[in-house]
Amino acid sequence: MSVLVITGTGTEVGKTVATAAIAATAVAAGRSVAVLKAAQTGVGPDEPGDAQEVARLAGPVTIAEVARYPEPLAPATAARRAGLPPVHPREVAEAAAKLAAEHDLVLVEGAGGLLVRFDEEGGTLADAAELLRAPVLVVASAGLGTLNTTELSARELRARHLDFLGVVIGSWPDSPDLASRCNVADLPEVSGAPLLGALPGGAGSLAPADFRAAAPGWLAPRLDGVWDAKVFRERAAD
Repeated sequence: MSVLVITGTGTEVGKTVATAAIAATAVAAGRSVAVLKAAQTGVGPDEPGDAQEVARLAGPVTIAEVARYPEPLAPATAARRAGLPPVHPREVAEAAAKLAAEHDLVLVEGAGGLLVRFDEEGGTLADAAELLRAPVLVVASAGLGTLNTTELSARELRARHLDFLGVVIGSWPDSPDLASRCNVADLPEVSGAPLLGALPGGAGSLAPADFRAAAPGWLAPRLDGVWDAKVFRERAAD
């Protein structure tokens, strides 16, 4: 796995922090890592974006963006309103392939969910994953409503015959409610893919050194970590 595409079930589900945890864990395992943001929206030309946040938390990683737009909108809409060229899936795939030639692992972070439009032709992150023939990781929320959005993402990935690696919970609350506790067991069931980690709520606010030290404990061995899904599920059920 030289390229991993990371998407979310929507916005604000912890996708960037999850990307940072995966990057930090891979770096700790001795791998060279690049992080590619397919389309950065909602930041100005000189403001730090998601890729910069990943680097701040994860440490020595190469970062790159394919396109950047000032308004916090879907990339196609943000590009149109800014009068800037849209980003196309082939550009994302080409940028990732170039980084993969020089790094052990390239993490391609999308914008929002799997089918958020990049351009007027309806190109999406899923199209970029198809071009790359890369596995896709879905970052999901913990609570009520996550089963529906996760299953929809899973169905789309399978309809496209993409390699659906698994699901990571982007923010696990300190005091999970009933829905969150039940979802630990239900997310693998509805998605048909393993639960590969859970990040604690507020992980992105940790000091970078603390974040890097803790990250392997949030992710399963498939992602270079030591997190145990069975133990986590048993604790959540208590």
